[in-house]
Amino acid sequence: MNNNPFKPADPKIPGVLSKDETRQQRVPSSEDSSPAVPGFVISSMPPRWLILAATGVVAICLIAVWWMRGTSAGESNAGNEAMASTANVDSKPAPIPEPLAVGPGEIATASELARDWSAKKFIFRDPLTSREVPAMVVHLPGGVYWGFSLIEPYGSCEMEFVTDLEKLHTDYGFHASHPMVGDPCNRAVFDLTRYGSGPAGLVRGEIAHGAAVRPPLAIEVELRGKQVLAKKIE
Repeated sequence: MNNNPFKPADPKIPGVLSKDETRQQRVPSSEDSSPAVPGFVISSMPPRWLILAATGVVAICLIAVWWMRGTSAGESNAGNEAMASTANVDSKPAPIPEPLAVGPGEIATASELARDWSAKKFIFRDPLTSREVPAMVVHLPGGVYWGFSLIEPYGSCEMEFVTDLEKLHTDYGFHASHPMVGDPCNRAVFDLTRYGSGPAGLVRGEIAHGAAVRPPLAIEVELRGKQVLAKKIE
């Protein structure tokens, strides 16, 4: 009821809404902001299955990250251990070879050369020239000890005492029944069981194969008790 004489009430006309009624319909309340749909309930929370699915994805991602970090750490540790092992192997000093005996004097013992075709390398220092040459002493069948220079006569190539008969065949093209002396430079083969011509007469080491000037230079060797002594070079 309007008691204000200066604002008379609007007349009510059937079918026409008043101003107040029109304002109430145009300004909805906060409770009516969402249209009501029969059979549906509007909720601000997501469905439970969606929450569970998102939680599962997060858990899987965390497990994958943890596994990848663990694998990387394991590979890194394995790599570090391998590098450390390699460093330890590389850091080990190479074994130092035993120094060769030097003649004139004792160059071996009888026990070291007890078997036929046993041999030992040594250095012979020429008393006249002080020149040192690599040399070899061999126990030949029959109890003979023979010494010779490993430097080829009138050359600089170092010869070798070959006990591998297959090596004599493949490297030198020579079939042998016992060890031989070989010159890898000219592929000559020398037989210590036979004598060949030298400047001063016959000397052990006949040329059995290939081209060479003469047998290897002889070094006089003497067995004294249990000592094998080198005395002088040819």
